[in-house]
Amino acid sequence: MRVSQYMLSTLREVPAEAEVVSHQLLVRAGMIRKLSAGVYTYLPLGWKVMQKITNIVREEMNRAGGQEILMPIIQPAELWQESGRWNVYGDELFRLKDRHQRDFCLGPTHEEIITDLVRREVSSYKQLPLLLYQIQSKFRDERRPRFGLMRSREFMMKDLYSFDRDEHGLDVSYKKMFDAYTNVFKRCGLTFRPVEADSGAIGGSSTHEFMVLANSGEAEIVFCSACDYAANVERAESLVEKKAAEEPAKERELLHTPGMHTIEQISEFAKVPKERTIKTLFYHTDKGLVCAVVRGDRDVNEIKLLNKVGGTELRLATDEEVVKVAGTRPGFVSPIGITGVEIIVDEEVVHISNAIAGANQEDYHFINVNYGRDFQATQVTDIRTVKAGDRCPRCGAVLSSARGIEVGQVFKLGTKYSAKLGATYVDEDGQEKLIVMGCYGIGIGRTMAASVEQNHDEKGIIWPVAIAPFEVIIVPATMKDEKQAEIAEHLYQELIKAGIDVIIDDRNERAGVKFADADLIGYPYRITVGKKTVSENTVDLKTRANGEEKTLPLPEVVEYVARLVKENR
Repeated sequence: MRVSQYMLSTLREVPAEAEVVSHQLLVRAGMIRKLSAGVYTYLPLGWKVMQKITNIVREEMNRAGGQEILMPIIQPAELWQESGRWNVYGDELFRLKDRHQRDFCLGPTHEEIITDLVRREVSSYKQLPLLLYQIQSKFRDERRPRFGLMRSREFMMKDLYSFDRDEHGLDVSYKKMFDAYTNVFKRCGLTFRPVEADSGAIGGSSTHEFMVLANSGEAEIVFCSACDYAANVERAESLVEKKAAEEPAKERELLHTPGMHTIEQISEFAKVPKERTIKTLFYHTDKGLVCAVVRGDRDVNEIKLLNKVGGTELRLATDEEVVKVAGTRPGFVSPIGITGVEIIVDEEVVHISNAIAGANQEDYHFINVNYGRDFQATQVTDIRTVKAGDRCPRCGAVLSSARGIEVGQVFKLGTKYSAKLGATYVDEDGQEKLIVMGCYGIGIGRTMAASVEQNHDEKGIIWPVAIAPFEVIIVPATMKDEKQAEIAEHLYQELIKAGIDVIIDDRNERAGVKFADADLIGYPYRITVGKKTVSENTVDLKTRANGEEKTLPLPEVVEYVARLVKENR
């Protein structure tokens, strides 16, 4: 390909609406263009990257035994109503009606459609296991589309669904996909980590997210360096540290705390560590009002709390709602004497001796509060947010934290969908049984954006070779020099013959402009044909990843570069 014939439009200025590096650089490098909020056109360079990621994904899915299909984007409401998700999926579901006023949606995911297909096509155990996948656009009406391809309304996704006879078969399929995902992201040149995660609206018993590590990542993960434990903070657990000898319970007393409604204020005033205080928050859920109780130095993990409640909606209660149930405003509340609401207490709280908690009275707290004597729980469970410095739940070592970008997720669905939609098979004994399912997604566009977040510098993108739009760019310093142009053209043709994805910048532009564009776009290798090429029969080879420059004899260039590229694909 020749740059002079290519649809290439780079920008020097940072787009005003671009908040994160990947969004800025993908726009500036001429790879994407915004059509409307959360909706993007992929220009030729960007689409080439998407295709390369897609090809890697397809190869790994096929290698794992997947069979590619293509399902409709428009999905009938009846299937979603049958699964029970039509009314609970939320506002992210793009809903529409046809001319006959029948309800449809644009597919955000395809569990219902694939389950309907399989229940029609599979009847015998001899047809299982089965791995079916597609690579297709998905649609979610994000409340606030942002970060370019990170959170958009239309996005490209690979979704695979496994169908097995039993849980053991699901374990095998899950492991196949886990390993295939590991291969995909390794081949894409990414630094990533699989972590335990919450299953969210998809559901299921077990799930892992594949997180590309990047400081700009939306999600926080915690991990243990002493063992393989890693989890999204939405799901992460930590060891409950129990005191070797708890203090004897003292008599509860009222403490005047005028205007002190934060844990920090109470801790300083009473001269006790925050770990000896109790934080009480009230939440409104679709199951009713809930009281959540954690240690004062902790935050409530709202995802965990919602899962314990078993609801689908959760928000912090208003001051008015709190006053109605506790008799006072937030800051002075506690679970003591609270009735008529579910009280969920974090498991750490039961091990605090003689704690400080709200007195449910303006400007007052209680000291010497103890679980069991002074208040009790509907549930004692894990509802705290884990942070760096906590202890690993598996080996007890100290946990570390990092930020990451989710690029893929694997789920064990079990019979969640097959039971509701009646997807069954007949076993060897003639017994009808439910098919056991799993689902596995990779965001193609998110993978591209995550790569940019992880691989860039002040000049632009640094693409891993495997997913770069072109592996090599040839830059003649000036096309006005016929000899330079002739040598550049010869190298271009020879590299094509050697199987290298190469582009030549044959524009009548200054060398500096060409170099700046090459760095911005992020081609892994740049061959410069200049005055020294003509006078000394050499070219300069620059590696974008480390900035290293090397002078090569002209006769050796093609073989050297071809070998270098193939070694790093």
